[in-house]
Amino acid sequence: MKLAIAGFGLESVTFLPDCTTVDDFERTAIRGAAVIEQARGTNSVLGGMIRIAQAEGVALEGILYANAGAAASASDCALEKYQREIVVGLDACRDSIDGCLLFLHGALATPLQRRADATILAAIRATMGADFPIAVGMDLHGNIGTENLAHASVIAGYYYSPHTDMAATGERAARLLIRSLRAEINPVMAIHKPGIILPSVFSATALEPLAELIRDARRIEADNKTILDISIFCGFAYADVPDCGMSVVVVSDADASAAARVAQELSDKAWSLREALFRREIIYSVDTGLERAQQVAQRTNAPVCLLEQADRLNDSTYTLHALRRRGVREVYAPFMFDPEFALACCDAGAGAVVELPLAGKSSPEAGGPIAVKAEVLWAGTKRYKITGPLYTDSYIDLGATALIRFDGIMVSVISIQWSAIDLDCFSIFDLDAASFRYILLRSKTHFRHIYEALCAEIVIIDTPDWGPADVTRLPYEFADRRAFPLATSEHA
Repeated sequence: MKLAIAGFGLESVTFLPDCTTVDDFERTAIRGAAVIEQARGTNSVLGGMIRIAQAEGVALEGILYANAGAAASASDCALEKYQREIVVGLDACRDSIDGCLLFLHGALATPLQRRADATILAAIRATMGADFPIAVGMDLHGNIGTENLAHASVIAGYYYSPHTDMAATGERAARLLIRSLRAEINPVMAIHKPGIILPSVFSATALEPLAELIRDARRIEADNKTILDISIFCGFAYADVPDCGMSVVVVSDADASAAARVAQELSDKAWSLREALFRREIIYSVDTGLERAQQVAQRTNAPVCLLEQADRLNDSTYTLHALRRRGVREVYAPFMFDPEFALACCDAGAGAVVELPLAGKSSPEAGGPIAVKAEVLWAGTKRYKITGPLYTDSYIDLGATALIRFDGIMVSVISIQWSAIDLDCFSIFDLDAASFRYILLRSKTHFRHIYEALCAEIVIIDTPDWGPADVTRLPYEFADRRAFPLATSEHA
């Protein structure tokens, strides 16, 4: 048996201006044998797929892997290019492969293609034929619809957020495909959408009652031999697309009615919990959040985590402005995105003092640049091997990078998008996380695996950026307006 393996991913924030371009994807793109060589052993979907294939004696043919993380919509040019690369690559080896292992995020969108992941699957299906086996590993934050299921043989989504099970998800997808090719199972799928657009900050799967839904899915898998796999997708609220929102995808062994029944059951339960899923009581404004953080800091020696969760491009400045106004010191804000500022620091060099506007430039909603007179503590290019629980052992390139300090606040500034979700943002600069009173992060859930244990408290701050906890403020055009909380009177 031989399988092709490929991936193309982006979590598309469609409200952001501009687009994620081919150049952005090319920073991570790998092709051919390098796909297998570089993904092998990593905590990624492809890493898990490779492990199972090799354990089962299945040969692999690398095609393409390109992933731009979370950013503005992909350009239509980028979608066309990488879709074509995958399809042409599969077509070129069609006589030697038995199927395809594929990573797609599930929340990929372009200005013209609001169901871009399904578009890729449809293109593969059109070229490779109706019976060509395709197993897809997807992100828990995918916006999944019937078109995805129509063109895939098997879909498996992450069980958890933080996504510590990315490799395990690839393993699930690969096992199902290999077992089906060996005629051990006959997978069929069903989907049901409860009609809930859940903000990412509430998608941490350890938060109740979402955790209850996840436990129910695992129990059903364990108790029912017909049910092969259940994925509860929380959706991605910041992609304005027709399939925006939660969904339940169930894979059964030749029993479509059982799959449909379980998908409906879990979807109905999600709907019954819709109000409780929105943990509004844990959200603060900037001012109330900082007041809370300072109160906590007075009675502990551990850092306090400030989570500016609405920031979608790691450059919002609302909390940073407020920290300066309050004269708060001993703050570290890692991995703020500002290529212009980082390059200027690299030109100036360590020890220099720079006076430039910092961050807040991605859109008018980012809070506006903050005028700083900063000491450059370190400047150069940064590439390192990830040690945290997500994407473990993968390499990340931050491009031109600087570590600066002003007014008792330390900031690391990067040129290529990446979020501080583990302790690498400290260790690559030889910093000690415990030495700071406040740590300003911009994640949604992934930080929790590390920072819940490190910090005395996590204070979640909502701001007017493009990732708010209150999604009713977003100018949706394509999402289902009947979904909760956009509409509250009826089941979507």
